[in-house]
Amino acid sequence: MGTVTTSLGISAQEVKTVLQAASLAPSLHNSQPWRFRLLPDRIELHMDLGRRLPGADPEDRELRLACGAALLNLRLALQGLGIRPSVTLLPPSTNSVAGAVAIVRRGGPARPTDELNAMLKAIGTRRTNRRPFLDLPIPRAHRQRLARAASADQGWLHVVTDQREQGRIRELVIQAHRIQCNNPLFLSEWAAWTGHHDTVRRDGVPASAGPALPEPENQWVLRRENGTKQAVNKEFDVDPVVFVLCSYYDGGIAELQSGQAMQRVLLTAATLGLSASFLPQPVEVPRMRDELRKLLGGGLVPQAIMRVGYGHPAPATPRRPVEDLVMPTHFTSG
Repeated sequence: MGTVTTSLGISAQEVKTVLQAASLAPSLHNSQPWRFRLLPDRIELHMDLGRRLPGADPEDRELRLACGAALLNLRLALQGLGIRPSVTLLPPSTNSVAGAVAIVRRGGPARPTDELNAMLKAIGTRRTNRRPFLDLPIPRAHRQRLARAASADQGWLHVVTDQREQGRIRELVIQAHRIQCNNPLFLSEWAAWTGHHDTVRRDGVPASAGPALPEPENQWVLRRENGTKQAVNKEFDVDPVVFVLCSYYDGGIAELQSGQAMQRVLLTAATLGLSASFLPQPVEVPRMRDELRKLLGGGLVPQAIMRVGYGHPAPATPRRPVEDLVMPTHFTSG
């Protein structure tokens, strides 16, 4: 457990507020795979490799997406304090920044806006909604707002409107789900991180985060909390609005950028009264991800599939104490 100290010219309490905002980002199985190193002139973001999930995320791609999402929250929280963050992604490894995936420095003053204030509020209210959505259309203006949110962080949000394309993506979700369910490592991770009833535990997806959802052969497969099957709920959205968040190139920096774009989309959705959850299977299984990329034309790199709509309120998932996320300042890679 680390100590929250001053950094970037702000008090320890303000630093704690910034890190609390970062910690509210989404992550695979709510694993919260990030750590922060506080120095007077910078905040370093590191991957917590002890929270890797190689069964579901063999290339650590979703780990980097999660860190990118946390980075976006951190940036917004600093702007709320009047600080314009200057960010370096995947800096060269030196003794002082060993293993950092991003460094945030003070870049100058920032002026809060109504849009920023709405996004800051959404950081605390955004939830991954694993429950059925209501059968209500999303206005075109809202879809355009979400697309602009992705582009603000160098992402591209592909809206799946063609029925054949939607059907093919649904097939990829089902095929990828079957592949994962035949992977013992994936199943053991799934059991260890989801569906628990431990009220003391500060990570993972508790059973209270959502009821078991349907996974029939002709429906969308949403990841369940306990691995058992249940009959179809007639209120389940049969044709959800699906978005594929893409980057323009592949690699670690693209994944960190995509995590930021994904989180800006999710926060924007929250400001519009929309709920969102993930259909991660095709992007977690490399062969299915290749098929998805071909389906999208080959140029864009799919990073996340999101299901968006109007839903009932979802409960929050637990979060680790900020002190658990703080690294010692003398940390080195070896």
